[in-house]
Amino acid sequence: MQELAKVRLTAWVHGRVQGVGFRWWTRSRALELGLTGYAANKPDGRVQVVAQGPRDACDRLLDLLRSGETPGHVDHVVADFTEPRDSLEGFTER
Repeated sequence: MQELAKVRLTAWVHGRVQGVGFRWWTRSRALELGLTGYAANKPDGRVQVVAQGPRDACDRLLDLLRSGETPGHVDHVVADFTEPRDSLEGFTER
């Protein structure tokens, strides 16, 4: 079943997303969805979100990142789905 398949979502979030609580917000949504991974500030102003878990939960997190209801302002999100790797525990802010 598609919704039970485990995946790794890597999303690059562009916009005004640093210093506005974006990583904390992302962490909260990911934990609510039962995902593991992290949200990390990058030197160029983007936030990288890496989440692993069921495909439907990762799709939902991606929808939330693109929803316009995040802290700050998201211009666009570039996303990639791959096979899960590394065993990630919890969801952290980096």
